[in-house]
Amino acid sequence: MRKAIVYKNDVPVGTLTEEDNYYKFIYDDSYLLDNSKPSISLTMPKTQREYKSKFLFPAFSNLLSEGVNRKLQCRTLKIDENDSFGLLLATANFDTVGAITVKPIDL
Repeated sequence: MRKAIVYKNDVPVGTLTEEDNYYKFIYDDSYLLDNSKPSISLTMPKTQREYKSKFLFPAFSNLLSEGVNRKLQCRTLKIDENDSFGLLLATANFDTVGAITVKPIDL
């Protein structure tokens, strides 16, 4: 199991977890209850606290590079090209497209 804290504009939004057969995103209670803060994406509104999916959520997979850039990043970072979660943890810590960053939690 791997886990990360998700930030939006440097404000903690929730946790993203990779389980054996699925991914899980859970909004932090404080973020969820603050009506002034927007949801992480249109596909993950704040009407629900927990989301599960067999695939990495589009809000996070869209932060990843594709094609030749992905191959180069994976080769440089020694990450399997099919390990989207690993690549996300390695590359989405800062300077991402948009307001979302993802920082790994050491377990």
